Amino acid sequence: MDNNIENKKPSLLEQALFKFRLGWLFLFAAVTLALGYNAVQVRPDASFTKMIPTQHPFIQNYFEYQKDLSSLGNVVRIAVENKQGDIFNPEFQETVKQITDEVFYIPGVNRSGLRSLWTPNVRWMEVTEEGFVGGPVVPDGYDGGEDSIAQLRENVLRSGEVGNLVANNFESTIIYVPLDEVNPETGAKLDYGEFSERLETLIRDKYQSEEIGIHITGFAKLIGDLIDGAEQVGLFFLLAILITLAMLYVYSRCWRSTFTVLGCSIIAVIWQLGIIDLIGSGINPYSMLVPFLVFAIGVSHGVQIINAIGYNRTHGFSNFEASKLAFRSLYIAGLTALASDAIGFTTLMVIDIAVIKELAIAASIGVAVVVLTNLGLLPILMSYFGVSDSGVEHHRKAESEKHVVVRTFEKFAQPKWAYSALGVAVVLLAWGLYYGQQMQIGDLDKGSPELRPDSRYNLDNAYIVDNYSSSTDIFVVMAATEPQQCIAYNNLEFMDRFSWHMQNTNGVQDVKSIVYVSKMGMFAINEGNLKWFTLNRNQFVTNASLSRIPDGLINNDCSMAPIIIYLDDHKAETLKNVVASVESFKQNYQKEGIDLLMAAGNSGIEAATNSVIESAQNKMLLWVYGVVIFLCLVTFRSLRTVACIVLPLAFTTVMSQGLMAVLGIGIKVATLPVIALGVGIGVDYGIYIYSKVKEGLQRGMDLPATYRYALENTGKAVGFTGLTLAIGVATWIFSPIKFQADMGILLTFMFLWNMLGALILIPALARLFKVGKLHQK
Repeated sequence: MDNNIENKKPSLLEQALFKFRLGWLFLFAAVTLALGYNAVQVRPDASFTKMIPTQHPFIQNYFEYQKDLSSLGNVVRIAVENKQGDIFNPEFQETVKQITDEVFYIPGVNRSGLRSLWTPNVRWMEVTEEGFVGGPVVPDGYDGGEDSIAQLRENVLRSGEVGNLVANNFESTIIYVPLDEVNPETGAKLDYGEFSERLETLIRDKYQSEEIGIHITGFAKLIGDLIDGAEQVGLFFLLAILITLAMLYVYSRCWRSTFTVLGCSIIAVIWQLGIIDLIGSGINPYSMLVPFLVFAIGVSHGVQIINAIGYNRTHGFSNFEASKLAFRSLYIAGLTALASDAIGFTTLMVIDIAVIKELAIAASIGVAVVVLTNLGLLPILMSYFGVSDSGVEHHRKAESEKHVVVRTFEKFAQPKWAYSALGVAVVLLAWGLYYGQQMQIGDLDKGSPELRPDSRYNLDNAYIVDNYSSSTDIFVVMAATEPQQCIAYNNLEFMDRFSWHMQNTNGVQDVKSIVYVSKMGMFAINEGNLKWFTLNRNQFVTNASLSRIPDGLINNDCSMAPIIIYLDDHKAETLKNVVASVESFKQNYQKEGIDLLMAAGNSGIEAATNSVIESAQNKMLLWVYGVVIFLCLVTFRSLRTVACIVLPLAFTTVMSQGLMAVLGIGIKVATLPVIALGVGIGVDYGIYIYSKVKEGLQRGMDLPATYRYALENTGKAVGFTGLTLAIGVATWIFSPIKFQADMGILLTFMFLWNMLGALILIPALARLFKVGKLHQK
């Protein structure tokens, strides 16, 4: 036993903790019961506005005209397919009518914006010798007879909806469902999980058959599928607990220690979930990893505690004294590490996206709770339960036989191994820097990258993309003018030039706006002569051409006309190219009286999100590392020590970015926090190891002996923790939710490399920076 620790005066914190052990246990039990009640009340919490950067100029522009763009915002598309023929079938049309009626009454649907062949706002129009004629696509007096079906076919062809609401092969039709984020009657937020479940039970389960296919896409359906996947996330969490249980026992050979560490870590999760409920928050699809993160941090610190207690027991101390000495030797390192974790996680708050801010709050609360459960409750419980005789014997045997971690890593304090390790690290660092430059912001795949390519949602999305001309990826530019001026000739001509510019931009399929309607009107009132498919300088004639404007192409006071840009996909490169093209046009051709405002539509909102993430990622990393450096500097009072702890973390971060580029994982809402969280956990390893290195140096040991001492006291626990957590989180790779699988890959990599970096590079860097005596004289 280290006499310095044994003879060190107990701190006030230690005295308060162990003098009133029984009182603290009752308090912990009462808090656990109270917060446990709240923890079971936690519900999935997802919101469209929480997923987007609400302060970004694009989103502010969207919010200003949100009511006018209700049909272009948060929408769901339901494609109803006739597997036995085309849509011109009375039985099929009756099914479409019934589904339209069912959808109309689902809470959360913006009923005024609902569009299908059976809603009165979907119309046909043509020009005859007597002028304009038109009506609803489903004819008045429709009875399902041959004449009605023939009329329906003619109306569909005249409506201009082929490729939009009607498939190009006429085998399916879409029901277009805009949503209200807040129920206008009750004021309650839209429950995406419940809404998605209603779509499944009322639509898919009820109507899908061998004759009818149902395909559903949209933000609400995606979030609903992610919430459904949360149950499987729970199974992976349970599997991780079982793996940790088995490996803890193998490590300690003591069931009491094993269950006590697991119990305290699970209590930390219960407290964290309970506090989340108390502050009125919930678990969203992107913060599902936080409970596991809290559990992992709890296990990481718990293993250090029981390792120190086992070490003390082998040197003849009672359970009570062993627990006190373990607390005394580790609480400063533990508090420093946990403070680094908690404050580091709060740096995610610099990202102006509500779900990431909530994740930061949840993670910080969890770490604060671990301080109490694993640095407070765990030593108290172990002072009563203690390490079993078999556990003590296992520790004694491990001391007499050099542990595999000690044998493997102690050599890196020697010059040959240290400098070789640093050389390899430089090569790997160069690899990470090279490929890290190719890391992209945003989605890199078609469909929803949060789900597997073969998921039901992505198959539904692929069906709609393959069978309809209008893309599901929409970028909307809002042409803002003075009131009553949006259809003035000069403004229409400007929008026409802009539309032509965008049509010739890579990644753009088509562009639609009020300009197209005016040209079609001129074409129609001139007997279909193609020479008149253009804008007219006479304002009165232009007004006549726009006598029948479809919903959503101008607002009520004609001060804004959306220009709808249909894209090939929503990949990061496509969105960046479209934004650059809009900016280029504005820079070269902007004129007074009209302003092109970006952006609405699902792709416009995603472009804003990508922009925020791109500008925030480096700022976030600077804050995370700034906090870690500051706290390590305060604790160890040495720049060389800080460099030894922080450089392995930076090495892992750079390698992770290179790995993301190689694996095609983009930086987005789901993956951005992972790097910060990996740094938060990884710093624990370095702080624990260096706390023992500091003790060894204070006792006059040379560097090799000091590092051997650190490995025997904390290095074994670091190696065990890194391996155990990596195995536990590696099970996520098999998750049906792709972004969870991506996080599993990244966290597995970071757990392993943070552990290896701490064990290999800390002694190598200590030798490089000449920390302590390099050898005994």
